[in-house]
Amino acid sequence: MVSSQIIKTSIEELHAITKVDIGVFDLNGVEVASTFEMENAFSGLIADFAASPADSQVIGSEHLLKIRDEGEPMYVLVAKGGGDEAYMIGKIAVSQIQNLIIAYKERFDRNNFFQNLLLDNLLLVDIYNRAKKLHVEVSVPRVVLIVETKAERDMTATELLSGMFSSQSGDYITAVDESNVILIKSLKAGEGYEEIEQMADTIVDMMNMEAMLNVRVSYGTIVGELKDVSKSYKEAKMALDVGKIFYVEKKVNAYNTLGIGRLIYQLPVNLCKIFIEEIFGDRAPLDFDEETLTTINKFFENNLNVSETSRQLFVHRNTLVYRIEKLEKSTGLDIRTFDDALTFKIALMVVNYMKYLDTLQY
Repeated sequence: MVSSQIIKTSIEELHAITKVDIGVFDLNGVEVASTFEMENAFSGLIADFAASPADSQVIGSEHLLKIRDEGEPMYVLVAKGGGDEAYMIGKIAVSQIQNLIIAYKERFDRNNFFQNLLLDNLLLVDIYNRAKKLHVEVSVPRVVLIVETKAERDMTATELLSGMFSSQSGDYITAVDESNVILIKSLKAGEGYEEIEQMADTIVDMMNMEAMLNVRVSYGTIVGELKDVSKSYKEAKMALDVGKIFYVEKKVNAYNTLGIGRLIYQLPVNLCKIFIEEIFGDRAPLDFDEETLTTINKFFENNLNVSETSRQLFVHRNTLVYRIEKLEKSTGLDIRTFDDALTFKIALMVVNYMKYLDTLQY
């Protein structure tokens, strides 16, 4: 529904150009917006006109016209002034407001359509029928991006995204909860994951610079059909969760680059507990001191290269070897070998996943 403020702005702009006073009233004669003061007695005349079959009527120097929505009267417009000029301006105002009603209804319908599409609430036949009605292209490559703002009911992110992406280009912005903004991005010929990654980085930088928002962005895989948009959304949602667990330092996460984190995220918690107990026994990685964990992570970052790791940690090579051997004695895993390093890396990721699950329970 068009707000009274939108109608007020519209008729005030028209009044400023034409100098013709215009008022919009509901079907009971109550003022919605007006550029002049209407006498109380005139409300009854407006209500009588609204109930009549006529589309227009002249009462004294006032031209009364009906504003319709799908053929049904919604408002009564009053244009003050004698002659054809006031009547013509009134007709223009009616046309403008009716177009506003259509535009706002379409906007609401599109938003509702895409929300239900993302949540998989539509039958296949409904998707195509409603897409045709709303003039939404069906066979266009699209990808879903989720922007997590962490600020509930904050419209800043939505407004910034609306300025960056336009529905005229086939891009749609919506939301299904209070902390995430969803961008359904239509892709041009030749655009792929490299362009999407750059786009996501731009969104992160823009939110930070323009609104001081520390956001995370995730995106799913590219889909070629409108019916598969929900698939890309589910992938983007998983990428957001997996990124917060395993790749905390990254602000942008793509579903197709989640690697082993995606597998661990889908493991049952009981299986995770059994795995950790088999690898570490009573001593979980959480019990390791900060120095040990830093050493392990840096060693993995440098692809098990002892020399490079010792250089970056500013320790002697022998000191690093001593720490690794000490870790081997306590866990039975020599992370200088590929198999043991892989096992240890997976175990650390599983532990992080279990910690994440614990935070959800409290």
